[in-house]
Amino acid sequence: MSLLAAHNLPFLLALVGLAVLAIVQVTGVGDAIDGAGDFDAADGLDLGGFGDALTALLGLGRVPLLIWLASLLLVFGGIGLIGQAWIAALLGAPLSAGWASLAAGAAALPVNSLAMRPLGALMPRDETTAVELDELVRRDAEIQIGTARTRSPARAKVIDRHGQAHFVMVEPHDEGQQFTAGDTVLLVRREGQTFYGVQYESPLLGLDS
Repeated sequence: MSLLAAHNLPFLLALVGLAVLAIVQVTGVGDAIDGAGDFDAADGLDLGGFGDALTALLGLGRVPLLIWLASLLLVFGGIGLIGQAWIAALLGAPLSAGWASLAAGAAALPVNSLAMRPLGALMPRDETTAVELDELVRRDAEIQIGTARTRSPARAKVIDRHGQAHFVMVEPHDEGQQFTAGDTVLLVRREGQTFYGVQYESPLLGLDS
C-alpha cells in the first residue's frame, strides 16, 4: 500500500505540518513571531469552568501550545498511517480519508493527552510558572465562583504574562460593592493571599492615564 495514496493524505499532511513546525522552531522564526505579537497560548481558550476542564482534559495546560500541537500532529499521523495499513491487511482495503481521519482524530486526542503528562513533568517551569503574586496586580480577573463582598472574597481567575491561569481570592476594593460570577474586575492591590479589585467604571482606572 502506497504512503502517497489518497486515503493517507490527511496523515501525510499532518506529518508535513509537524516538519514545518520543527523548521520554524529550529530557525527561530517562532520566537520572532512570539516577540512581535506577544502571543499567549491561553488566548482564546478562556471559556470559564467548562473551558478549563476541557483544556485540562486535552493536556493543553501542561506544555507550551506549539509542543502540544506538534505532539498531536505526530500522534495523529502515526495512528492514521499505522491504522490504515492494519485495516487494509485485515479487510483488504483501507478506509476512506474522511472516515480514517475521524477515527484517527478520536484516538489521537486522548493518546496525546496522556503523553502530555510525563512530558509536562519534564518541562522547565522557571519561565512559565515562576510568577510572583504581586505580578498579578493590575491584571484583569474574572469572578468564577461565589459573590465577592467586603471580608467575603470569591474565587477568580487571572491570566499572567506567560498565559498561565491562576485562581485567587478577590474582594471589592471599595466597601459596599460586590462582584458576582462572570464579572471582570481589575486587581489593584494584594494583602496576603487576598486581592482587591475594582470594576471598570471605578475612578481608580484613571490612575494610568
